[in-house]
Amino acid sequence: MPASGRTAARGCSADRVALTPPEPPDGLLGPAAIRELAAELELRPTKQLGQNFLHDANTIRRIVRTAGLAPDDVVLEVGPGLGSLTLGLLPASAAVTAVEIDPRLAARLPRTVAERRPDLADRLTVVEADALRISELPGPPPTALVANLPYNVAVPVLLHLLDLLPTLERALILVQAEVAERLAAPPGGGAYGVPSVKAAWYGEVRRAGNVGRRVFWPEPNVDSGLVALVRRPPPEGDRRATFAAVDAAFGMRRKSLRAALARWAGSPAAAETRLRAAGIDPSTRGEQLSVTDFARLAATDEVQP
Repeated sequence: MPASGRTAARGCSADRVALTPPEPPDGLLGPAAIRELAAELELRPTKQLGQNFLHDANTIRRIVRTAGLAPDDVVLEVGPGLGSLTLGLLPASAAVTAVEIDPRLAARLPRTVAERRPDLADRLTVVEADALRISELPGPPPTALVANLPYNVAVPVLLHLLDLLPTLERALILVQAEVAERLAAPPGGGAYGVPSVKAAWYGEVRRAGNVGRRVFWPEPNVDSGLVALVRRPPPEGDRRATFAAVDAAFGMRRKSLRAALARWAGSPAAAETRLRAAGIDPSTRGEQLSVTDFARLAATDEVQP
């Protein structure tokens, strides 16, 4: 009996070890490391900050590979959290500037990198700030945005950074699947709306893959998607004026543009005049217009009452 008991104990121990995924060999954070760091910081992820941390090394590698980074790229990462994606980005780029709003995470990130990839620690710059409020960044200007963006502010953060940082040549962001669909939607579909048009102002947008919920801790109740953007010159016209027309058109998206743009133009008749001047049928709805159409509309002369 004693011998059998020791054998059984060893078997149970082996089972427990087998159930614990091994740590990735390249310094990336696995599930165990994520939980250890969270426990050390007494961190309880909050929905308010959109804190869902990636813990799957294969997903990290896939994101970095999809980003198509060059050795001289300077990467901007928003919401690095515990450092999962940061550790994947550092070997693939010249430098990473990580913007983190949580002071505990911002303070811990440099130490995490120094512990797991000391050879790359000098490539990291951490900025403790709200990405929606930053007006400048230290160091060389970033050329690529790669980030697991908090679901609740993903679109405003993306648009703010694209406007603030003209050096960003491309972006790859991980967002809620529904948001990914909206950002990459072409004109004419139900998913096409304000995010679609405004993102298209800055570049060509496409879906770049799906990401399941099980690769996050804590696990969100929705799936995620990757969205890629490659910058191109914006349409001719004024961005603010164009975006104002976009907001007005989709504020009442079920109505014709003649009706939806009445307040924007001053009256339904004025809206019709401007629409016709832009070569747009006043009975059309906003979801039928491309970003170029909206820019052309915004550039028409105001109609005096």
